[in-house]
Formats: sequence, structure tokens, C-alpha cells
Amino acid sequence: MNETESPSQNIKLAPPIAILGVPFDMVMVSQTIDIIGKMIESHRPHYLVTANANFVAQASEDVELRRILFDAHLILCDSTPLVWASRWLGNPLPERVAGSDLAPLLMRAAEEKGWRVFFLGTKEEVLQRAEEKLRAKHPRLQLVGHLSSPFASLLEMDHESICRAIKEAKPDILLVALGCPKQEKWIYMHYRTLGVPVSIGVGGTIDFLAGETPRAPMWMRNAGLEWACRLAQEPRRLLRRYMTNLWVLSSRLLAQWWQLQVRRRRHAARYHRLMVVAEKTEAGFEQVKIPPRFDAAVVREHEWLWKCFVTSPAHLLVDMASVEFIDSTGVGLLIWLHKSLTASNCHFVLVSPSLVAKQALDRMRMPQLLAVAPDLDTAKNMIMERSRDIHAIATLDLSPAPKPLTWHGEIVTSNVEAVKHLTESYMECCVAKPKRIAVDLAEVRFIDSAGVGLMLRIKKQGRLRDMDITFLNPRPNVLNVVRALHLEQYLFGESKQGSQ
Repeated sequence: MNETESPSQNIKLAPPIAILGVPFDMVMVSQTIDIIGKMIESHRPHYLVTANANFVAQASEDVELRRILFDAHLILCDSTPLVWASRWLGNPLPERVAGSDLAPLLMRAAEEKGWRVFFLGTKEEVLQRAEEKLRAKHPRLQLVGHLSSPFASLLEMDHESICRAIKEAKPDILLVALGCPKQEKWIYMHYRTLGVPVSIGVGGTIDFLAGETPRAPMWMRNAGLEWACRLAQEPRRLLRRYMTNLWVLSSRLLAQWWQLQVRRRRHAARYHRLMVVAEKTEAGFEQVKIPPRFDAAVVREHEWLWKCFVTSPAHLLVDMASVEFIDSTGVGLLIWLHKSLTASNCHFVLVSPSLVAKQALDRMRMPQLLAVAPDLDTAKNMIMERSRDIHAIATLDLSPAPKPLTWHGEIVTSNVEAVKHLTESYMECCVAKPKRIAVDLAEVRFIDSAGVGLMLRIKKQGRLRDMDITFLNPRPNVLNVVRALHLEQYLFGESKQGSQ
């Protein structure tokens, strides 16, 4: 297996299905344990997401959370209603894979295979009880540490000491119980530097392991009614969430079902089964032309082609001009290709999508995260510009009348230290000049919580040095992430009019 190959690719899986833009993998619990084993054998960092209905509802409004899902190595469906929805959308998920069902099986496998386990989150007494119960049931299980995280916002956590404790323990599996979306954002910030082979956000699962919260009876779980049991246990906390989820998911799922399933049946006679056409355009570029119908059947028929794109990665241009119908599996494949090629440092661009394709992608809020170009030449130029952004994350202008410092591309965990170094160098050079520094964000496509944390530190450093640090022209994606962290007013104040 090469360095960019996902362990899940070594197990034959059906194409993923995109439900409201979330690409759920077609796995059962037993397959999930096998995939986790391959991840551990690889000794490379991965993270898994167990997504329930609340998770999907939050992701529909949170750009960073959607990006985390796009980049996840495996997405498990922890919701019976979403399993039902997959049937309506034409590509049924095999079963619900709940974190609370997966964890006990994972602990048993960890004991058998000698995997080292670390817990992060929830209360200290709950962690201790969970460890006591697990040691009694699995005497040879290697529980190498736990850490209770005090209540604090994501950016206020003591990230350095937490990461140091985890690195010293050298676990194979890290279970993070900070609640959604905080746990997923924390994992996304640190999984690469921690080097833990498998990190999973598990929500309240550690409470179940400790016996702190009883699970629903088996008949309720099998009937998809576990949510009712949880609601009876915590009505004040969960009633409003469940009502919001019901409204958001039912309305949007109905719209997705109508557009991507009913439309196909009403106009089935118009669609002809045509082959996907792939060709090389020039060195470093591949082009694929999608036929008028792009559904689960077409995706499965051309499985060999998608594997070729991933095993021999190159920049991929996907011509969608002829698309008259695309279903949830077609969208899921596009996300999977984007994820796989991005992991190989290649770019993925949708070219000239038809009106039908645009409507389907807009319905799932895909254009916020997928690159879209009106024609082939624009797509190639976009790839060239984004390739340059990787090497030029910030532009310094130290002339006598300097322009604002300009950040480029994506400001994320993997490059935040480099951006920090350049920005602090710029601040040092401006000490003797008027103490007003502007950072232009107009060319920043995306920023994650680590990037927002950098903005926060720079703003605070400026105040300590009596400097006025101003961030200008944030794009909607950047504003979305900052708003989710409740820092819009502090970071932008009245300066965000340039983004409107």
C-alpha cells in the first residue's frame, strides 16, 4: 500500500452514498474493525467519523465540519433514519454502525491484537470507571492513558499539554469524547502531528462503557428507536436538538429525494446508457467525460476506472456538461475522488457542469468545497494557481509604502506554523512604522480552526505591541468558520464589509 492509499481501499466496498453532502461509506461493523486493523498496521495517522442525524444537520451549516467529512478516511452511519434515507435514495447502506456498538467490539479486538488505547474527554470519574470496567472484562487490554478535558472552547484548550501526554503514551487508537463538532475539529487539528494510527470521535460512548448512561433495550435499537430512549433520559437537552434535526433533515432529504430519485423515474426513457470517457489531455492532467446519466449503476460499471485515477494520481478534470441526471451515489463518487486525489497532492476540478448537475451539487452545498470551472482552460489555470498557493501561502511587501500582507489558498493545520512565521516577520519589520497592519484574506479559499486560532494569536500579539491588526476581505467560507467559533466581531469588527 502506497503512502497516499487509504486502508479502506484494500477492502472491496460499494461506492459511497452522499446524504445531504455527507459521503457515507458502505461498511458493516465487522468490516470497520478490519479497516481499523489495516490502519494500525500502516503506522500512518487516520481519523474516522461516526455521523448521526445531528452531525449531518450541523454539517449542512458548518463549512469546516463539511471539510472534515470530505477529508475523513472513513465515515460511518450512526443513525437508523439515515440508513432508511439511503434506501429511498437508491443505494442502501448495509447497516447502522453506531459508535456505542463499535467501541466494545473494538476493545475486544484491541485486547486480542495488542492495540494500545487512549481516552480523551468527559469527566475524570467517568474515565476511571470506564477503565475499571474494561480492565475487568478485558484483562490484557492495554489502556495506556486517559485525560479529562476541562470545559473550554476549542481554541481555549491546552492543546500543547494534551498532545504531549498522548504522544508520550504512544497509543494505536485514540477515542475522543468532546462532543460534536468540537471533537472532530480537535482531531482534525492534531491527528497528523500526533501520529496515532486511528483517531475516532465517540461522543457519549465512554459514558456507555462506564455504565454512566444506560443504553436503550435491544428491541428499541433494532427498531430504530434508540433516539426515543435518549430523549426520555435527557428531555431538556435533546428535545430542541431533535426537533431542529427533524425539520432540517426531513425538508432537505425530501428535496434531495425529489431531485435525485423521482426525476429519474419520471424521465427514465430519456436516459441512454453511455460509457464514461477518459483521456489524457497533457502531462500531469487527466480528463473524464461523464455521460448524461450518472447513477449508482454507472459508478459500479466503471469501478476499474475510478481505481485507476486513484492508484496513478494526476490532476483530474471532470467534464459534466452532458449530465442530465446524477444521483446520490454519483455525488458520493465525486467526493471520494476529490478526497483521494487531494491526499495525493493532486487537484480535482468539475468542468462546465450542466444545470442539472449544478442544482444537485448546490442542493448538497458542494460548490463551497469542490473546485468548479466554466471551461477546460479555466480549470487548468485554476489548478496552476492552486499549485502555486501551496508554495506561496503569504505574500510580503516591505517596500516604503507596503500593501497589506496577503494570505493565499488554504490556512490550515498543516501550514499554520509557516504562515505564523511569515506574519510575525512582517510585524517585526513594521515596528518602526505606523503601527497599523492589514492582512488581506481575499485570496484565502478556506481556513480551519487552527487558522482561526492563528488569527486570534496575531490579534492579541498586536495589542501587546500596541499594533492595530486588521483582517480584510474574508470570503464567505472563512466567515462561516469564524462565526462557528463566535469570533467574528473580535476578528473583523466593522472591517468585513469588503467580503459582502
